[in-house]
Amino acid sequence: MNKWSIYTILLLIISCDISNKEGSQNLMIETSPCLNEPCESSFEVSKEVTPDHYIDENGYNHIQFWGPKYFTVRGNLSELSKKYVINGVPLVETVFDSDYWIWLDNLTFVLPVYSIFSWYTDNEFQNPIPVGTITITLNEMISKLPPLNISGYSINENTCMDCPYTSTLFGTYSKYTYKPQHSFYLGPEMVGDTLQVFIKLIFNSDIGLSEENEHILKVVVD
Repeated sequence: MNKWSIYTILLLIISCDISNKEGSQNLMIETSPCLNEPCESSFEVSKEVTPDHYIDENGYNHIQFWGPKYFTVRGNLSELSKKYVINGVPLVETVFDSDYWIWLDNLTFVLPVYSIFSWYTDNEFQNPIPVGTITITLNEMISKLPPLNISGYSINENTCMDCPYTSTLFGTYSKYTYKPQHSFYLGPEMVGDTLQVFIKLIFNSDIGLSEENEHILKVVVD
């Protein structure tokens, strides 16, 4: 066998090896938008706002109304592959919703009252010191307001229920963060009630592979 035959055989072997590697790479099909498959997420009620929060043996989150008119839910999400992170912004989307609606009985404003002879906090007479307050209650306005979901949205007679964007009207959104959080209304009228918090995750909300997770937190207001 001459040297040209040997060179030819070596070239064939190298070509076959390269073809096999390229074929193997082509067979690696992407199945998830996340770095680690599958996309994972977890959520919990924050103890910073409701320090007495605990989860009972049946999986219910117990919170106490003690002053602040809200409780907060926080989450942790899997990281996306680099192709789904644009300029350092991950294309993740979290939707918060609940099955609890409230009707406001009244809306009260406490406004400061000033005198033309008020004292001022600066020498330029730009920041007067109030001499008292006045309380204004708007009962008539409240009677015209629709019920409010404790996640922060409402539906009224002008809401389009069959538009292409209708689904986006239900729930409150948190986007472009791996640590989403949202505060829900909490009032004294809710003590003794049980409610559910619904959470939907969209990993990659743009073109390409997408994955969705859903969570339900059951909450008891003590």
